[in-house]
Amino acid sequence: MPIHAQLPFPRDRAPWLISASLVLMTFLLLSGWRPFDRLTWWLEVAPVLIALPVLWLSYRRFPLSTLLYACIFLHACILLAGGAYTYARVPLGHWVAEWLGLARNPYDKLGHFAQGFVPALVAREVLLRGAWVRGRRMLGFLVLCVVLAISASYELIEWGAAVALGQGADEFLGTQGDPFDTQSDMGFALLGGFIALVTCASWQDRQISRLAPPPAQSGPRTGTAGAPD
Repeated sequence: MPIHAQLPFPRDRAPWLISASLVLMTFLLLSGWRPFDRLTWWLEVAPVLIALPVLWLSYRRFPLSTLLYACIFLHACILLAGGAYTYARVPLGHWVAEWLGLARNPYDKLGHFAQGFVPALVAREVLLRGAWVRGRRMLGFLVLCVVLAISASYELIEWGAAVALGQGADEFLGTQGDPFDTQSDMGFALLGGFIALVTCASWQDRQISRLAPPPAQSGPRTGTAGAPD
């Protein structure tokens, strides 16, 4: 039996998800009101503009765990703040830099940490509920592969923006003079994915067990998702 087919879907969370969507839409509007750099804003908030409609349209067919919705919400807030100020100018990052005595604003590293943490949980949930993977070790390995693939793709997008826009992409890149910014970005994403697996796997499993199977699924594939190695 797939891990998602044990108990009926918890419907009492719908009002909270609607409220979170409204809050996020408000944040999106505030973020887009006279941002520091309009082009950077579009580039930074593009994942939010893509993810929100996908989540709304897939809610009935493939509802996600509450943990995952909450993490996506927080990640979206991080992206919106980065779009409004640019990552090198977010006030929270300046406060952290002053507190820790850092030479640069570290807010972009928070963004890349979230870029690993949240996609790791997304990939893990999809792989588990679809019964695509057998064995916890292989599941963790594939999740981290997805995290690095997403991070590398994002760095390629940044490279493409730099080539196409020249100095106009400086705010989007946010390297702040760090020659190893690309490598450290991917390292923070990998760290975020690893910490997500270590800290949230059991929690996510419990929440997935409360979700009913998607209507389109006729039966489990061969093998049991999440079986011990």
